[in-house]
Amino acid sequence: MKLYALSGDPAKPCYVVSFKDLLIMLDCGLSVNSVLNFLPLPLVQSARFHSLPNWNCRDPDIQLDDGEIKECCGCAFINSAPEFVPPLDKIINFSEIDVILISNYTNMMALPFITEGTGFSGTVYATEPTLQIGRFFLEELVEYIEASPKENTARMWKDIQHLLPQPLNDVFKPKNWRHLFSLDAVNKSLARVQMTGYDQKLDIFGALQVTPVSSGFCLGSSNWIIVSGQEKISYISGSSTLTTHPRPINQAALKYSDVIIMAGLTQAPHVNPDGMLGELCMNVVMTLRNGGSVLIPCYPSGVVYDLFECLSSSLDNQGFSQIPMFFISPVADSSLAYSNILAEWLSTSKQNKVYIPDEPFPHANLVKNAKLKHFKHIYSEGFSTEFRQPCVVFCGHPSLRFGDAVHFVELWGSNPQHTIIFTEPDFPYLQALAPYQPLAIKTVYCPIETSLNFQQANKLIKELKPGVLVIPENYTQPPPIAPHKLDLVIDQLPDKMIIKFKRGEVIKLPLKRKRSRIYLDPQMARSLVPHEIQPGVTISTLTGVLHVKDNIHDLHPLEPTPEELAEEQQKLSKKPHLQPPGQNRLRNIKYEWGTLDVNLFLKKLAQDGITDIKVEQSGGGADELTLHLASEDTVIKVSEKATSIVCGGKQSLRLKLRDLLLQCVQNF
Repeated sequence: MKLYALSGDPAKPCYVVSFKDLLIMLDCGLSVNSVLNFLPLPLVQSARFHSLPNWNCRDPDIQLDDGEIKECCGCAFINSAPEFVPPLDKIINFSEIDVILISNYTNMMALPFITEGTGFSGTVYATEPTLQIGRFFLEELVEYIEASPKENTARMWKDIQHLLPQPLNDVFKPKNWRHLFSLDAVNKSLARVQMTGYDQKLDIFGALQVTPVSSGFCLGSSNWIIVSGQEKISYISGSSTLTTHPRPINQAALKYSDVIIMAGLTQAPHVNPDGMLGELCMNVVMTLRNGGSVLIPCYPSGVVYDLFECLSSSLDNQGFSQIPMFFISPVADSSLAYSNILAEWLSTSKQNKVYIPDEPFPHANLVKNAKLKHFKHIYSEGFSTEFRQPCVVFCGHPSLRFGDAVHFVELWGSNPQHTIIFTEPDFPYLQALAPYQPLAIKTVYCPIETSLNFQQANKLIKELKPGVLVIPENYTQPPPIAPHKLDLVIDQLPDKMIIKFKRGEVIKLPLKRKRSRIYLDPQMARSLVPHEIQPGVTISTLTGVLHVKDNIHDLHPLEPTPEELAEEQQKLSKKPHLQPPGQNRLRNIKYEWGTLDVNLFLKKLAQDGITDIKVEQSGGGADELTLHLASEDTVIKVSEKATSIVCGGKQSLRLKLRDLLLQCVQNF
């Protein structure tokens, strides 16, 4: 079993596990931090950004396009459409991925990069809320980028990165960055997703069974359990033991796993989310009391639901019930409406409200009472009429590089009466504000992150008792925001094996296939004569034919074919002393062993008329090869311990290739 680490950000994981000849992708998170190196995309051309000074290289032989790099308060920014960091595609071929398991909607943002234009033909599994809310996130992101297109694309800076000023000279491998996909790619990608429910057992080609269980992090979020005949692997990503609006975490299902792969721990381990929520409400009230307005950059779902609930209650208690709250997003109306029809995915207290009947979330009543007003854009019909200050505005994007938040930062940035409150921990808030400096607006950082902190994670690990724990290397050292806090790590336990990894690594996991399940034909089962060899232990010998297809092992009686039966009867009529038909078959059985002689196999294929063969070395090592038979639409995977033939529904071709393979191994 191997793990391929395609992401370097544990909060946006993307890993691939190879097990039982299958490649299973665990999440496909998209690292968005790269956008902080780009200038914001205002809805209308900004004179301020346009007038920023150009950066020019001191080397006279290097000439960048005019305005490709702009400078602001000592920092350099790329004047181009923002680019993103997709999962690594060098160490794994996305076309060979069999299954993608999505844990929550924040970890599916790179899905179009993986499924579209790569030859991917596998299956994607996610819960219904994960699919629908993930669609909101993707559609919003695409619309933000397409709403403010850039005339030129900056490219030359990547070739002279070492000569660039801070922070561009430190960014990691910018040539791997990519522009965002289109809305058409989003729709095609999401059309591949098959929805599943909690605790639903899904068969994966007969080899594995995967099951999503509630992780307690957000609506529809899941941890995944992967089970073969004898082994159990659990993938824990984006989990929470706190009591919020999603259904609570299912810990019991994760116990006693052979391997646990853990990612998605909190990005703000140094703060308490309840304390941050109280601080946010206090700062909002103080700003409103001083006649200012508040901007809260946010995503279109998730924590923002809890903010609506807590903030509206706080405003009522402080006598600000008439202060309007605005929720601005291209998917605002869909997000608000959808969240109130997800009873089965909610906590018990939220579910009980549905049966009263009542709305599970208070924002439905806030909308009815005109305390919360939602619009697609600031230029949407009715917004200019409804908008009044002081107010509280929720809008995207938390990076402050695109979306309606760019407009409000420019509008309010020079006024110290206003406040901008950062609640999303995905982006360092000082970097988010850097291209807008100098600013007079008050800035408050209140990261509200409900996923597991290190103390909760260590407690959970002790309770789950895994055989092996696999974690990103980042979790073995204190985070950069609190380097002195040595308790903000995953504990090293003497009785537990911990394997750490980092981006781009391929690691072997100590999980070996011990046994496989075999289905016994009823006729053979009836013929068994067990013998007791010691109290409580009986054995029986059997002889049969083992059929293996789609990882399902069936043992059938050793019966001659009609042709063999006719031939043996003819021989028996000439020589009556021979054994009855079928008995001689045991003498003709051959047992194959050893490794495949690939050169001999290629020669046999050529003799059989199959010549258009492409041989590739797989990522697993020198002994692993992949043979592509283009004309037959067939792939043969050869490894040290197994050979797999994948050829669709062509059973005759499968049998022919099997017979040729058996001629190329040793036998007795």
